[in-house]
Amino acid sequence: MSTPVDTTATGPASAGPAGPEVNRISHPLRPGRWLAAGVTALVLAWLAWSIAINPNLHWDIVVKYQFDRVILQGLWVTVQLTVASMVIGVVLGVVVALMQVSDSRVLRAGAMAYVWFFRGTPLLVQLIFWFNIALIFPEVGLGVPFGGPKLMTWETNTLVTGFVAALLGLSINEGAYMSEIVRAGLRAVDPGQQEAAAALGMSRMKIMRRVVLPQAMRIIVPPTGNQFISMLKTTSLVSVIAGADLLTVAQRLYLTNFEVIALLIVASVWYLVLTTVASIGQYYLERRFSRGFGAIAPGTLRGRITRNLRFTGSAR
Repeated sequence: MSTPVDTTATGPASAGPAGPEVNRISHPLRPGRWLAAGVTALVLAWLAWSIAINPNLHWDIVVKYQFDRVILQGLWVTVQLTVASMVIGVVLGVVVALMQVSDSRVLRAGAMAYVWFFRGTPLLVQLIFWFNIALIFPEVGLGVPFGGPKLMTWETNTLVTGFVAALLGLSINEGAYMSEIVRAGLRAVDPGQQEAAAALGMSRMKIMRRVVLPQAMRIIVPPTGNQFISMLKTTSLVSVIAGADLLTVAQRLYLTNFEVIALLIVASVWYLVLTTVASIGQYYLERRFSRGFGAIAPGTLRGRITRNLRFTGSAR
């Protein structure tokens, strides 16, 4: 004869002397994860200890040159190159992206040729080319084109210094990449909003400035921040043309005192500081452009366009 099953135990747990019993979720033990975490921590600790006590790293030299006047001058040149190249690159990118979405075939062809060439050739080759541009054009000047008389001329070697060559190479190359980023942001905006803005009587430039670009910035800003951080490190390539940047001055110092590793560590520390500051700025900039996205106030221009778009959609 089978024993009857007690069905009264399916209710809530009875309260004990210390209060109601709390239901707890038991997590399965994962020994593999704990083992991997322990091995990783051990490897990191061993690596940090090996670096700290290694006498060949010459930490006293690192501390000595970290705030050296020559190093700080190279750091300032790196910051100048990064900011100026990004500003020029962004402006070029916006112009070329607008050319790519233009109705003119000539403008589209010119923009495509620019992006094709400067994205398809290595940046290092472009830097060396700009540094040696005087071999092709010994003089530059202003005057009548196609062999006409020149009003003013300058020697190319005088104008195109190492810094100018670095600025030309970095900014023109960056403009090709920024044009693709801007173009992707412009294409991501709903075309219906442009149609609704045109229905309100707005001109094409006003639509681009007040409707398309503000919404595209949410997509453009994150990769632009990544490009800025990448540019901070890419400026080290100008050391091949004596651009007086951070890596260039570090190389000049270790060629005199033979402290190669120590001065490379000095440069690396400053690159890490710059990229960290840029990453923090990128984070807050992204928050700024993402603020309020999706919430459309009815009295704003975007709200009127959206309302008009909904009206035209319902009329269909």
